Amino acid sequence: MGTKTGDHAVVLGGSIGGLLAARVLSDSYHRVTVIDRDDLTGSGMDPRPAVPWSVHIHALLERGRQILEELFPGFVDDLLALGVPVGDYGTTCHYYFNGRMFAEAETGMACVGANRPVLEHQIRTRVTGIPGVTLRERTDIVGLVATGDNARITGVRVQPRDGADPGRGTDPGPGAVSGPGAAEIIHADLVVDATGRASRTPRWLEELGYERAPEEKVHMDLTYTTMDFTGPLPHDPLGDDIALVPTATPARPRGAIFARLADRYALTLTGIRGDRAPTDREGFLDYARTLPIPDIHQAVRDAEQRGPAGSFRFPASVRHRYERLRRFPAGYLVIGDAACIFNPVYAQGMTVAAMGATVLRRHVAEGREPRADAYFRDLAKVTDAPWSMSAAADLGYPGVRGRRTLATRMANLYVTKVQAAAAHDAVVARSFIRTISLVDPPQSLMTPSMMRRVLLGTGSRTASGPADRAPAPSSGPPPTAG
Repeated sequence: MGTKTGDHAVVLGGSIGGLLAARVLSDSYHRVTVIDRDDLTGSGMDPRPAVPWSVHIHALLERGRQILEELFPGFVDDLLALGVPVGDYGTTCHYYFNGRMFAEAETGMACVGANRPVLEHQIRTRVTGIPGVTLRERTDIVGLVATGDNARITGVRVQPRDGADPGRGTDPGPGAVSGPGAAEIIHADLVVDATGRASRTPRWLEELGYERAPEEKVHMDLTYTTMDFTGPLPHDPLGDDIALVPTATPARPRGAIFARLADRYALTLTGIRGDRAPTDREGFLDYARTLPIPDIHQAVRDAEQRGPAGSFRFPASVRHRYERLRRFPAGYLVIGDAACIFNPVYAQGMTVAAMGATVLRRHVAEGREPRADAYFRDLAKVTDAPWSMSAAADLGYPGVRGRRTLATRMANLYVTKVQAAAAHDAVVARSFIRTISLVDPPQSLMTPSMMRRVLLGTGSRTASGPADRAPAPSSGPPPTAG
């Protein structure tokens, strides 16, 4: 196992980013404690109160899948055993831009038809099986504990909720005060904030005498509304495929994801700048009728609805630029949505959290105490490409507020041409999908050969040359219908 970095690491937040942080920290710390306000184990594979958006369709991008397979060998096999559909992104997930479908092309990347609670449950099951990892559930995080000069974070102050066991599986360390409902201090060599969109790190830094990190924001006022349906469908446009994705564009600002999941079908409808799909069935179907893909409305028009629709508002993408701070307390780091909140329609959040976990793993490896400045610089590097892609796409919509540069405008002009070319050129389609899946860098779309295809239309709907194939699951049943 190598030299341990420290005795005890504490992760604030038990969602996907926090669980992945706990997984990599378990290699370098004797004990890892994950603290969350929810009853995580009791939620099973159901949505939990602290993550109301988990009822909506989530996508695991290929780069995220690769990291999960590395951290949890056989992860996709586990999903297959649950009946989760898995297929190739370029042939079973069909993207549409302005009503035109991308040319089909094998990408070698797995499209995983699992919803957020299923993915989170599978990760949590793996993480809690690691010796030394403990969950502190139903526990509120009150604040940080620091040295007298506030130069180092030494722990966290917590408050168990009613009915929670304040000491279950955790030695809080010397000086702790515990008891039913009593506040207590949990001491740690390292504290990692993975509390997501509710992160209080900016406020806590100010209270400790540090500056707030600069922020970048893109205000698109997105709403997404999801309704689930029971299969089989009277009209099924998917068959053995997994999803139809008519992506919103400035010309057609309403978007959708229609997906086949393990036990049902789900339709998520999106709108920006206050445009919201209604949650009643009639209004929801009327909204779906406006999509450029008639098959989606036909599929759900007469389908059996499963429960009420859910709607969620996402006002803005926010990036906290911690790498630009001159001072930051030792013994404290930030990861996942607590560092950068992405527009969820691009499905980047879970994957960037996984990429952040790989950065964290490098910085705590082989007995090295992580330095905040070096960690945040490396975290910024893996965040740059996904943030630039999603922010630029959002800023292509009139009325969306954010900083527009000449580079942003040029990128939007070119990407529009890439999307148009992808409708008739399978090589362009495959390259674009690999880029938005965070496998290839954006620069791969701007090589001379790719630009010839995009600008001159030299390609065809048939891809030439084999795709890099994703590793096939070693066992498990084939993908099944919902």
